[in-house]
Amino acid sequence: MQRLGKNLGRYFGDVIDVARVLAEVKTVARAHGWQSEVFLQAPGIELIALTRPAARETRRIYLSAGIHGDEPAGPLAMLQLLQENRWPEDVSFWLCPCLNPTGFAANSRENASGTDLNRDYLVPRAAETQAHLAWLEKQPNFDVTICLHEDWEANGFYVYELNPEQRHSFAEAIVKAVSQVCPIDLSPIIEDREAAGGIIRPSIDPSSRPQWPEAFYLLNHKTRLPYTMEAPSDFPLPTRVAALVAAVRAVVDRAE
Repeated sequence: MQRLGKNLGRYFGDVIDVARVLAEVKTVARAHGWQSEVFLQAPGIELIALTRPAARETRRIYLSAGIHGDEPAGPLAMLQLLQENRWPEDVSFWLCPCLNPTGFAANSRENASGTDLNRDYLVPRAAETQAHLAWLEKQPNFDVTICLHEDWEANGFYVYELNPEQRHSFAEAIVKAVSQVCPIDLSPIIEDREAAGGIIRPSIDPSSRPQWPEAFYLLNHKTRLPYTMEAPSDFPLPTRVAALVAAVRAVVDRAE
């Protein structure tokens, strides 16, 4: 499978009507018994969270998508996962299907005010980040968190793992599962960080990250095992969606 060659200097691939996608998300979630909460309502912005508590909970997993408005595969992957409705009965789930709806309207990484929300989690300025953090603070700690992303420059899928206590790692299982549907970026350096087999294990030193992404906030406040999944957005959109769905399944179906 070859790159499409559309992304020259930025993302120029397929776009989505995020309002329509989120309407479908809410409809499907309601049909399958998910609890829904709006945690920010503002002009052009509705941020929702979906929760599915397990009767006999053994694990807690959090998923988010759509923090960058030029990464459409994440919200679509969330919709597909909800449609498939294959969730282990003993795992409780928290889902934020789209954290930056105004970015999608402009096909922009940033929100309507020009803020990269995924660099706004240390000293939050944007209303979206502030509302998301206020919601997260009310939730319990999670065993695993998963943030769905895309990279318009990537040669294939890759994953960030933050695992300071060396807990059971899902990284290799994620890459193996995704390799069945999407190329893996096997570059030794990805995003200026050392990588091996499509896996990046970056520094967790807070001083090395003056602008915190969502995953770094999660590491320091809500979990000790965050994953950031990066689909290659210069490939066909269905391939990217399949990659993110496979990546989530590799964690959800193997939760230990």
